[in-house]
Amino acid sequence: MHKPLPAVESKYWNSLLAAYARPVNRKAWFQLLTTAALFALNWYLMLLSLRGPYWITLLAALPAAGLLTRLFIFQHDCGHGAFFRSRVVNNLVGGALGVLTLMPYRYWRRTHAVHHGAAGDLDRRGLGDIATLTVREYLESSRWARFKYRAYRNPFVLLVLGPSVQFILKHRLPLDLPRTWKREWASVMWTNLGLVAVIGLAWALIGLESFLLVQAPITLISGTLGVWLFYVQHQFEDTYWREHPEWDFHRAAIEGSSFYDLPAVLHWFTGNIGFHHIHHLASRIPNYRLKECFRQVPELQRVTRLTVLSSLRCARLHLWDEDEGRLVGFRHLGALQSGA
Repeated sequence: MHKPLPAVESKYWNSLLAAYARPVNRKAWFQLLTTAALFALNWYLMLLSLRGPYWITLLAALPAAGLLTRLFIFQHDCGHGAFFRSRVVNNLVGGALGVLTLMPYRYWRRTHAVHHGAAGDLDRRGLGDIATLTVREYLESSRWARFKYRAYRNPFVLLVLGPSVQFILKHRLPLDLPRTWKREWASVMWTNLGLVAVIGLAWALIGLESFLLVQAPITLISGTLGVWLFYVQHQFEDTYWREHPEWDFHRAAIEGSSFYDLPAVLHWFTGNIGFHHIHHLASRIPNYRLKECFRQVPELQRVTRLTVLSSLRCARLHLWDEDEGRLVGFRHLGALQSGA
């Protein structure tokens, strides 16, 4: 459980964290090149493993999916202007990585900026976040609306089917994207063109079947991992939700974002995104400085801490109880109705 911090002004946090929000090109290039090389090597070994039992290929897909997740965090940092010092380099690298991660760079960057500007705001839900209803909204919904929401929040749908539909299909033609977002639509089209080129080259060199047997499990596993990380970083019991007049950016960052305290190797694969409360306070801090910031700023250590084991309980939370100020599960509705 987090210990609420005293109300402070933006100037306080800005002055406290400004020193960490400075990209270091040497570190960024080292991360990018070494991770890309490891991913390419892992991919090649998976290709060779197709000569044997397929379960070996699937086993090798686990570290490959972790490496792809790490590459996405670099793309994520580029979107915040935090990976390299140069905006041009951030955009070029972010766009190129988008072909690999299936995430059109400018489209994702804009929707993610909406998430950062409205996380925890009950009046600004719906874009770039996990759909969350309040208990009152759920009880006032029709049976069909309740059924759809329950289906959406089912862990299998949210973590297995959802990522596949989102990354493989929806990002190819995001029909909910406003037509006025010209640069974002261009990003979608350029990413799709890049995918066609990559798949065409792979088809010519190794065959489409071999390409899919290697890449499909990597994409599916990394998609599930990415959605799970995003889920637990905001969907925990004592998270932060407020109506807009009462909403506060810094409280939403500190109280509405968890510290996912992972083993060191998992922090590496996930690009330190577990230090999510720091990221929401200052999105210009690159992934390679988040741990340093956490260790050196005591105020950032008094937040909700989740471990791998404790985070599993978050999968049972589905609704925001405005009266109790916490996230609850569907079973909570029975207790409310019996006590009414």
